[in-house]
This record gives sequence, C-alpha cells and structure tokens, in this order.
Amino acid sequence: MKTNKPTLTIGVTGLNAIDSPGPGVAVIRGLREAASFNCRIIGLSYESLEPGIYMHDLVDKTYHIPYPSSGTEILSDRLDYIHEIEKLDVIIPNFDAELYSFIKLAPKLKAKGIHTFLPTLEQFEERHKVNLPDFGAKYDMHVPRSKAVYTPSEALSLEKEYEWPLVVKGKYYDATLAYNFDQVKSAFNKISAKWGLPIIIQEFIHGTEYNVTGLGDGNGNTIAAVPMRKQYITDKGKAWGGISIDDKKALKLTHKFLSETKWRGAFELELMKNKEGNYYLLEINPRIPAWIYLAVGVGQNIPEALTRLAMGWPTEPFTTYEVGKMFIRYAWDMIVDLSEFEKISTLGEL
Repeated sequence: MKTNKPTLTIGVTGLNAIDSPGPGVAVIRGLREAASFNCRIIGLSYESLEPGIYMHDLVDKTYHIPYPSSGTEILSDRLDYIHEIEKLDVIIPNFDAELYSFIKLAPKLKAKGIHTFLPTLEQFEERHKVNLPDFGAKYDMHVPRSKAVYTPSEALSLEKEYEWPLVVKGKYYDATLAYNFDQVKSAFNKISAKWGLPIIIQEFIHGTEYNVTGLGDGNGNTIAAVPMRKQYITDKGKAWGGISIDDKKALKLTHKFLSETKWRGAFELELMKNKEGNYYLLEINPRIPAWIYLAVGVGQNIPEALTRLAMGWPTEPFTTYEVGKMFIRYAWDMIVDLSEFEKISTLGEL
C-alpha cells in the first residue's frame, strides 16, 4: 500500500458482470491504482449474485442498497446507516437508472460529508435518449432521427420516414436492430417489460462505431478524453474488445460537447462515423462506462480524477494517452462459500 497519502472510503455501485456488465469492478481497479490517495472500497449492490461482492481483494465490504424504484427517501436512510458505520468520503454511482436519485440526494449527502461529482439534473435530463433530437439541434451536432413511442403500432408510421433496419432502444438500456415490423413488436415488448416506457425508435446509421469516455469539470473544461474503436461487439452492442485510437474529429466533438454543455462528471459518447466521415451522436451515457479500465491503462485514470474533483482537490487535465492499446474482456469463475451468499442475502452486508 502507498504511504503518506490520504485514505478515502469510497462507495461504488455497478458490481454486476452480466452480458451488459456494470462498470463498478473496472472503476475500483482504477481507484486501487490511484497515485494520489489510498482507498477503502465499500461495494453498494442491488443483488446477491453481483460478482464484485465476493472480490475481497478489490472490495473491502459490501452493503445492499434499495432499487432506484424504491425512491430517494429509502435510499437516503440506507446510505445514512452505511455512512454511520463506514464514514464514506465519496460515492461513485455507475448505473443510469440510479443517477436521478443520487443527483437529488447530492446536497443532502454533501452536508453529511459524502462527496459526489455528478451531472446537474438539467444536464441529466437534456441528454436523455428521448430528448436527443432536441439536444442535437441545440448544440449543432449530427444525431440520428428518432421518436419515443408508447405502443408498437406507433412505430408503424415511422416505416414511411425511416429505412429498415430500425434501432429499438430502451429508455435506460438495451438496443436491438429490427428488420421488419414483427421484430419491432418483439423488441418493443421485451425491452418495455424490462425498462418501461417509452421505447425509442431510432434511424439506423450505417458506419463504424466509436466511443469516447471522459470527464468534464462542470465549467466547460476537458479533464479527460479517450476515444476507442470497438473490436468485438456482443449481441447487445456492448464492447467486449476495443482499441484506443487517435481520432481528432471524435476528440473535437467531445471538447465541443463539454465546452457547450459544461458537463459535470464522467460520461461516454457513443458515435457512428458514416461513409462521408460525419460523426453521428447515438447516445450520451451520463456515467463511467464498463470499459473504463482501458482509459486507465492508456494513462488517464478517470476514476481517480473524478474522485479528486468530488473532494474539491486541484485536478490537472490529462493531455496525452497511449494509442494502439487494446482491452479484451474475459469471464472467469470464482469459487464462493455458500455462507457468504447467505450472509449478503439475509443480512444485506458482507
């Protein structure tokens, strides 16, 4: 362990590792490698089978927290209980669906000494998938045409406007390509059952997909930005392998996004480069992505920088990163005592 450095107690969510993995474990790896502080990691889990709970070399202790649908008061009470025991310095939430609650609670948490560094509620709402066409018009960025629908039949009318295939998206997660109306209907029912309404029907842009992860200081400045091209994509469109690239146009668009919106916190831009070389903004994810360890690996430790900003410490922008570094995700089997699973399931702590 590094000496002569402050030690921070940091709560981290997103400890799951399904086919659409949470960013939590990658965030913790970045925090463990921080040069400017030591850390004690408190896992904040929603389910008992989240692998991060049992990674005792990364996570010091884990507590269950209530689902976002339970409301901010129940979450606040649970965080009060955890804070009383652990004396949290920082919380880094990593799921879109929980951010609304944490943004609402941020002033209350700050009063108790728990720091966060999150987008404002206005920024969070403005970049919603439902609002993306308005966002593109406001900030002069190419975005695919899209429409929020509440019934499968509403999507029928879009056949005249858009060409097949169509992209069917959930308001928080999941996206499926549909090549005919039956597929639209099937995807609509499946995604809405999981994430609710509305469902977003988006024009499909043919091209090459890129992602940029980064960090804005809330004043329009870029603290970090790393572009990546997906090398291997799952059937859910998630990157299972990617490579850091030197892409001036993607970085220019990122700087424009940060300077004009004055974005506060971490983010991921999902971009599609069409045949003409134009970048279309497909999505703005308002948090650290699951592939964040690539950014750490190429020289921009975004989890560390975000923590410094949360604490109000001076944080110098990253100006360089290594190009041509790849990440390849893999799955491995942990052996866990049943007693640990029982303890987190019954007591809500491990």
